[in-house]
Amino acid sequence: MAVVLAWAAAVAPPTPPLRAQPPAAPEQPTTGTPSGSVYRRGGASAASKPPAPPVAGLPTVEGDPRDAQQAERIVAAALAGLGRVDSISARLRQRVRIGDRVLVGAGRYVQSGQGEDQRYRLESAMKSDTETFEVLEVCDGLFAWSYRRLGPQPAQIERFDVRRVRERLRSLDVADDASISPYLGGLQRTLSLVRDWFRFVSVEPAAIDDMPVWVIMGRWNPESLAAILPDRAEAARRPEGIAAEELPDGMPWGVRLSIGRRDLFPFRIEWLAIPGRRPVSPGPPEPIAVMELYEVRLGEPVDAAAFVYKPAAEDGLLDLTDAHVKSLAPLRP
Repeated sequence: MAVVLAWAAAVAPPTPPLRAQPPAAPEQPTTGTPSGSVYRRGGASAASKPPAPPVAGLPTVEGDPRDAQQAERIVAAALAGLGRVDSISARLRQRVRIGDRVLVGAGRYVQSGQGEDQRYRLESAMKSDTETFEVLEVCDGLFAWSYRRLGPQPAQIERFDVRRVRERLRSLDVADDASISPYLGGLQRTLSLVRDWFRFVSVEPAAIDDMPVWVIMGRWNPESLAAILPDRAEAARRPEGIAAEELPDGMPWGVRLSIGRRDLFPFRIEWLAIPGRRPVSPGPPEPIAVMELYEVRLGEPVDAAAFVYKPAAEDGLLDLTDAHVKSLAPLRP
């Protein structure tokens, strides 16, 4: 979500609603990727691939699939799995409606190593009719870098000291030190923020192309929403929450995750809202932002050069370590 919100800070309030469109046809798969679904992992086809072993602590979904507890457990297991895998390589594509602009773009995500050896790189470029928006997040093991160029605004370069973040987490008695990426950036940070801000209320089996997935719906965590909208805190804490048409324009009402049933990989994240200037008529929320990962390869070698980052210039570099370290708190159980 951090990647999506980067563009939201740069543009104006919306006008006409944008209906969700099917994603553009992907480029041809890389060598070694089977034909058919672009969401399949590299290697054997989905039909011939043996099922992935069960995730520890995650039972097989049986009976009523619309179970909030099961939805929560699947998302937690997906986040934990991202930290345990030896490597990830994937392409990504995005579509975001912010204000009266539609941004469409693509990028890639790579991750390698576990624990103290883990590195990641997330890069994305999106374009509207007249402007380009770029985001790059890199962890080289020493620093977590964040580069943003949002349209005509000057580029911003920020960094955190990874060693100090790790020390802070140890002082907070964070037991699992397998990965600190959820506290830094990349795909794990995106999913951890979604999990912090939302509570998952249902899960249903579905498919993307011919790939089986769990479709999981999330609604705002009442306390998170109350903190964001303090003047509406009482309404945010009601059991029904705040209706989609009553939220500020451009603010998501809910989130929808598509997580692979074989390996619990998060292939698609959609943020749902009713777009348009307020007041707006009630209606079903629709996707206002979509991030998809495809041509995913797990456990394959990744070029270490992907995690090398040297800013073009030190001018404008902000070291946010102090502020970031002070803001750290354990992920919710």
